Amino acid sequence: MGFAKPSLKARALRLLAQREHSRAELEAKLARHVQEGEDLAALLDELQRRNFINEERVAESVVHRRAARFGAQRVAQELRRKGLDEDLVRAAAAQLADTELERALAVWRQRFGAAAPAATPQERARQMRFLAARGFAADVVRQVLRCADEYE
Repeated sequence: MGFAKPSLKARALRLLAQREHSRAELEAKLARHVQEGEDLAALLDELQRRNFINEERVAESVVHRRAARFGAQRVAQELRRKGLDEDLVRAAAAQLADTELERALAVWRQRFGAAAPAATPQERARQMRFLAARGFAADVVRQVLRCADEYE
């Protein structure tokens, strides 16, 4: 005797209970579980209408989880991958831009603080690549390393 498979709605609610999901994410995760007679689009419409799916909350959640470790470019890239509206992505990136330098300095200090400023051009390039890979803008990366030189 086998167990009944969870309904599409039960799967969706279980995913939403774990964390905020965008409509596009849920659609991708649930598509392979659609049984004959089930309407995924109608289910997602209902979940959006009842505010179980809310793109603003998804964006806030990603910003909250990622902003301390990543730059605005990297966070915006993640929001786009989740299928969020471009206006929402731009608004989140603009919000993060205000604190970009402070966050980049904190990431640099956590990674390189004890090592002090770069002594060689190779070490400086390595530190720049580290920050750039985390989505910090090039001008912010240069400012961080300039501050690090003064920090010495």
